[in-house]
Amino acid sequence: MKRSMRVAVFVILFGVMTCALVAKPRAACAAEKPDVLFIAVDDLNDWVSALGGNPQCHTPNIDRLVARGVLFTNAHCAAPACNPSRAALMTGIRPSTSGVYHNPQPWRQSPVLKDAVTLTQHFMQHGYTAIGSGKIFHGAYPDPESWDEYWPSKTQTRPDDPHPEEKSVSGLNKGHFDWGPVDATDEVMGDAQVVDWVIEQLGAKHDKPMFLACGIYKPHLPWYVPQKYFDQFPVSDVATPEAPDDDLNDIPKAGIAIAKPQGDHAAVLEHDQWKQAVQGYLAAIAFTDGQVGRLVDALDKSPNRDNTIVVFWTDHGWHLGEKHHWRKFTLWEEATRVPLAMIVPGVTRPGGRCDAPVNLLDIYPTLLDVCDVGTRAELEGVSLRPLLADPSAKWDRPTVTTHGRNNHAVRDTRFRYIRYADGSEELYDHEADPMEWKNLAGDAKYDDVKARLTKWLPTMNAEDAPYEHKGNGKGDGDSKKKKK
Repeated sequence: MKRSMRVAVFVILFGVMTCALVAKPRAACAAEKPDVLFIAVDDLNDWVSALGGNPQCHTPNIDRLVARGVLFTNAHCAAPACNPSRAALMTGIRPSTSGVYHNPQPWRQSPVLKDAVTLTQHFMQHGYTAIGSGKIFHGAYPDPESWDEYWPSKTQTRPDDPHPEEKSVSGLNKGHFDWGPVDATDEVMGDAQVVDWVIEQLGAKHDKPMFLACGIYKPHLPWYVPQKYFDQFPVSDVATPEAPDDDLNDIPKAGIAIAKPQGDHAAVLEHDQWKQAVQGYLAAIAFTDGQVGRLVDALDKSPNRDNTIVVFWTDHGWHLGEKHHWRKFTLWEEATRVPLAMIVPGVTRPGGRCDAPVNLLDIYPTLLDVCDVGTRAELEGVSLRPLLADPSAKWDRPTVTTHGRNNHAVRDTRFRYIRYADGSEELYDHEADPMEWKNLAGDAKYDDVKARLTKWLPTMNAEDAPYEHKGNGKGDGDSKKKKK
């Protein structure tokens, strides 16, 4: 063999051996698929400080995570409730197509979704190991088939949290619509245990590319977190959101029926708990931010940190008295706007901020695109890759949120247009009215705006998928019923 050929063979063999023997847990070749760290937070609205939703709220760990890639400042959920939002994200199918509009609708019982290939199932079909812990799907419907491994199990997706001894700390006696400190350390909180397990996986060896999901439950109700987080927000210093007394005067009956001002809001005012409730939400966010910080630190120490895509998302927003409403379950900005950020090595650059209107439905096709794992024709979102590469790229698509059959909100860069099933409307100009206090739907000079946004309303409005129990289908919270 000629010397030049021997040298070439040696170089090739050396390269192969080096690729196999480096400290990384699996080969670090150029063609290696990236890992995915999929971080979901429940009920977190736009109060994170990177979005500026509430100056009282400081989230330094979330801020340093989202600053590593592109933060979408105008991102919205497909539905303002846990189950339909998460089912839409994980299947890529709109609520108006699936008929899964509310929490008590087991999404696998939808005729449209019964055979749906979820995001993680697609990755499993393309050589990935899909593992996770915490709340990714709605707690009552965890879908064991979507995971290779789950902790604590594929049916019990998170440990329980400690609770105060009092039945109702706030005095409202409205179930888990409650807040107050618990005599506990961070370590015993369910979310901390979930994060512990995810951190272990980040540092472990794995032979295949990994889709690793971490579902953080707080700030979902009840807002029970250790005392130190409440201490960060003295009640005397807490400011409540602005909610003009006449804010619902120009809202159609369908919108008022959703807001239910005589429900939670009236109870909060009657018991003088508005400041305490906001304090509880802020405290729960501070606890969550600490858990995100632990994840970021673990990622930085992980062997595959330079080849890991990170997706940070929340399932919907949250009202704290705005429009005389609490919780989610509306088509207004507070309920639909969500924090969403993506860090994609080789595509995104640090510090990106994108103002284009996007949707959680877009996560599924985006991940397929950036991970190069094929496509799926049924997906109703679109890949955000152009915006990841250039956050200022042209984007002509508004985004749609659905709450109940034939109730939709269309949001573009400036306007929010709402049409209810009875044909009544709302329209808000966010340049002049970011709090959505003035309904412009009846003003003829905005007819062209309404006509333009109306074109994006879903043409399909599927019948409701089956319900697990009778009722209005808008129940909050996760069922404790375990699926066998």
